[in-house]
Amino acid sequence: MTSDGVAGGRPLNEGKWSGWTAWHDPHPDTFLQAIGRGYMRGLGEKKAHVALETRTSHRNRLDTLHGGFLAAFADHAYFGGLWAMGYRDQVNGVTIDLSMQYLGAGKVGPDLLAEVELLRETGRLMFVRMLITQDGEPVAASTATLRKAPKAQ
Repeated sequence: MTSDGVAGGRPLNEGKWSGWTAWHDPHPDTFLQAIGRGYMRGLGEKKAHVALETRTSHRNRLDTLHGGFLAAFADHAYFGGLWAMGYRDQVNGVTIDLSMQYLGAGKVGPDLLAEVELLRETGRLMFVRMLITQDGEPVAASTATLRKAPKAQ
C-alpha cells in the first residue's frame, strides 16, 4: 500500500472530546479500523494521554475487554502519544518489542485512558511505557521499544 496522505491528528473543539485531537489515518481499510478512533492530548514534553471509546467488538466470551484488543490499543496508543508529545515524524516508526501486564478486567462501555510516557530516546530507538485505566482503575500496563522512522529525505 502506498500512502495517499499523512497520518496524524485533527483538533476537536466541541463535544465530549473538546480539547483533544482525534487520530486521523488516511487509509480507511487498515487494522486501526478494528480498534476504533483514538483521541490524544499532550501532557508535556514526555507524557501524553490517549483515549478510546470501547465497543462490543472489543470483548471476549467473558464479556470483558479482550487481551489482544488491549495489546493492539497499547501499540496504537504509543504512536498517538508520541504524536501528541510533538514527535510527529514517528507515526511511521515500528514496534520492536511490546510487553503487556493485565491488571484487571476491562468492561465494554467506559472509555479507556492510556497515559504514555517516553522514558528514553537514542539515535534509533524510543523506550516507552504506559498505564491503561478505565473509570480510574488500572486495566493494563505496558512497556515497549520502538524503532524510529527513517528521517525524511
